[in-house]
This record gives sequence, C-alpha cells and structure tokens, in this order.
Amino acid sequence: MKLLRLVPEQTNFRFMHWRVLSFPLSAIVAVLAVVLFLTVGLNYGIDFKGGTLIELRSKSGPADLAQVRQSLGALNLGDVQVQEFGDPSEVLIRIESQGDEEGAQQDVVESVRATFADDYEFRRTEVVGPRVSGELAYAGVLAVGSALVMIMFYIWFRFEWQFAVGAIITTFNDILLTIGLFSLLQLDFTLSSIAAVLTIIGYSLNDTVVVYDRIRENLRRYKRLSLEELLDKSINETLSRTTMTSVTTLLALFALYFLGGEVIQSFVLAMIFGIVIGTYSSIFLAAPLLMLMKLRANAFDRKEDVTSPSKSA
Repeated sequence: MKLLRLVPEQTNFRFMHWRVLSFPLSAIVAVLAVVLFLTVGLNYGIDFKGGTLIELRSKSGPADLAQVRQSLGALNLGDVQVQEFGDPSEVLIRIESQGDEEGAQQDVVESVRATFADDYEFRRTEVVGPRVSGELAYAGVLAVGSALVMIMFYIWFRFEWQFAVGAIITTFNDILLTIGLFSLLQLDFTLSSIAAVLTIIGYSLNDTVVVYDRIRENLRRYKRLSLEELLDKSINETLSRTTMTSVTTLLALFALYFLGGEVIQSFVLAMIFGIVIGTYSSIFLAAPLLMLMKLRANAFDRKEDVTSPSKSA
C-alpha cells in the first residue's frame, strides 16, 4: 500500500534565501498586531470584565431581539449587549458588572428571569464578579509568561543559547499574531482563549524543536557544509513530517469549527490561525534566526569531547 505524502520525500528548497522576505514580513505583521492591541484592544469576555452572561431560547419561533433589548433597557442594568446566537430562536445577553456589592449579579439574573420566563427558556447563566475577573486575568498572564521562561531554560539546557533565544522569539511572534487576530476580528477573549494561546505555544514549540533537533544532528554529521546549506538540508528533511502533522490537525479543527457550534468557534478559529502561523514560523523563522545569531558550525563538538570516553584515551 502506497503511503500518502503531501510533500515529496526528497526536497531541496532554499529556505534560507527567503529570510530576506520572512524577517521583515514577520516584523511588520507583529508590529501591526501590537498596534491593534494598543488601539483597538481585545473584546474581553465575562471572564475578564466581570458581569453576567445569559443564553435564552424562544419558546415560539425566532427571537425578537428588538423586544428583548427594550425589556432589558427598562431594567436599568447599564451596558447590555444582545445578539443572535446560533439558531434564530437563541439569544445571548451580556450585562456589565453591577459593582462589588455581594449578590448584585445574582439580583440581575433574577430580574432577567422574571422578565423573560414566560416567553424564553434559560439555557445557560454565567456570573463573574469583578474581583474574580481580575484574578483570572493575572493568572492567565502568569501562566503564559511562566511557560515561556521555563521553555527557554529547557531548550538552553538541551541545545545552545542560540536555540533557546530563537525558540522564544519564534513563539512570542506566534503569540503576538494570535492576539492581533483577536483584536482585528474582535473575538471574545475568555479563559478558553488563554487555553488556545497555551496550546499554540506547545504546538509551535514542538515543531520548532523537531527542526532544531535535526539541525543539531546534522551539525555533528556534516562538518563541511556551510551553515546555510546545513539549515536548508535540515528543514527539507523535516518538511514532510511538519506539513503532514499540520494538515491532519487542521482537518480536525475545521470539523470542530463548522460542526462544533458557536460556543467554541472563537477558540477553534484561534487554534486554526495558530497552527498555520506556528508551521510558518518553525520553517521560515526558527532556523534563519540561528544564522542571525551566528551559530557556530562546531557548537556541539566541545560537548562531544566531554562526553565521549574514546576522545580521552
């Protein structure tokens, strides 16, 4: 049985020549992502802003959004957002935090329930206080930062400092672009979005480390190749594995995006974008960064001298 291959077994692409385009392009897009974050900002969900999220379903036909907004306006609840959610009979209501008073958010739920109980079925209710939302935001930033620091030290320990710095720059670029996507499309940024960012970090680093491991092997094997030729050879040797892994992951994510419902669409869209960007960065950024930091062709010779008993005989 013939194996399916998306990329030929033997390729000879000159990836290092394309760094004159990939470096400035990546830098420009990363700067645009930062500008979007600072100017437009993120569409923070209830998890980070605090407030009440209520999902309703009409008991008879499509929901009347205008009537829902009018009824909520009469309750004087402050900033209220009403939108159709999936099926025309479903409504998603977001209500801003009502302050630090204990039980204030629960009073909001009871008021809304009393107003719509006759015509709508309450499918989901989430209440997050402002103090809890602040703790969640801090924990999310701490989780991402801690992951990057520990990864840098691990790669530095296993490879060389150039590999550690290259992996962190590549991963940080992926994070910036993902945050830029959330700002551009104004996707809900919730705790699940933090989970998506952490998953993207793991996926991107996995691809990057696979390429770096092949580079390390080839540095020991091919002593006469220039660094540019060796990096090209290493990427070409791992290209089939990288593309096959990315495509199979994307197939599963596209199925979730179109069939999983709107509740997880923001999470899945971020994952799809992250897989594409992570694949790009592991090929066009991770290895060329080693040239920029002037990785030595004999970087691992000293380690071999220390660990090999035959050298000391």
